[in-house]
Amino acid sequence: MNSNNLKNWFIRFIKGLFIALGFILPGISGGVLAAILGIYERLLAFMAHIRQNFSANVRFFLPVGLGGLTGIILLSNPLAYLLSTYQAIVLWGFAGAIIGTIPSLFKASTTHSRTKGDWLLLISTTVFGSFFLYNMTSIFGTIPINFFAWILAGSLLALGIIVPGLSPSNLLLYLGLFNPMLLGFKNGDLGVFIPMALGAVLTLALLSKLMHFLLQNYHNKVYHFILGIVISSTFLILIPPVADYQNFTGISWGISLLLLGLGISLGYWMSTLEEKYK
Repeated sequence: MNSNNLKNWFIRFIKGLFIALGFILPGISGGVLAAILGIYERLLAFMAHIRQNFSANVRFFLPVGLGGLTGIILLSNPLAYLLSTYQAIVLWGFAGAIIGTIPSLFKASTTHSRTKGDWLLLISTTVFGSFFLYNMTSIFGTIPINFFAWILAGSLLALGIIVPGLSPSNLLLYLGLFNPMLLGFKNGDLGVFIPMALGAVLTLALLSKLMHFLLQNYHNKVYHFILGIVISSTFLILIPPVADYQNFTGISWGISLLLLGLGISLGYWMSTLEEKYK
């Protein structure tokens, strides 16, 4: 490997480090970061037509994947500590980051004038999505932490790459998979890494073409549905049982509202970067 190839390999590794933020920080989309860093379109094309230039694409994305893996391991420990020590306060910051992306999602949700059907889909998805997610444990019981749960987690994270602007980590928070995922990353648990990687790769391979088709033919409906799920799941991570307000004080509420505002600013800034670079 000559010096230029080594330099390019290292640059793609660094890009992978940044994209790792989109995997584990709620409010930040891996797809947005991939778009900002100039590799989103190539990644989507690779996954949609995986047999074309397979070897060249694998060589190109190998350092990106290694960088992402390294970033996840490095970030998981401090994030797990914050969630275990200041859980509700940190969730308000995460919620703010997600709320900050909503204007961009709302703007991206239409390629022409909104119809009554679009509004109806958005409202119904928000209302019924909130009801379903809130009562999901009562309906289905607690999601067991096993191989198939990690496949689901990996699939959800992959959706954040396929659909720039979508941050699925709030769903993982509500499903009770986010904290165990961080602990698995922190401990280098292959029982977490392998099924999540499998779920992510399968989702990217199976849904890239489907998402392309849906966005080409039902763009408004897809984005209004996504927007409804984002709104409902973000609201739900701030109320019990996800958020624990035991021993909360006035200072705690003040810090929470400050982080909410900072999170909104961060999410909005990330959205403007996506619009600039996509």
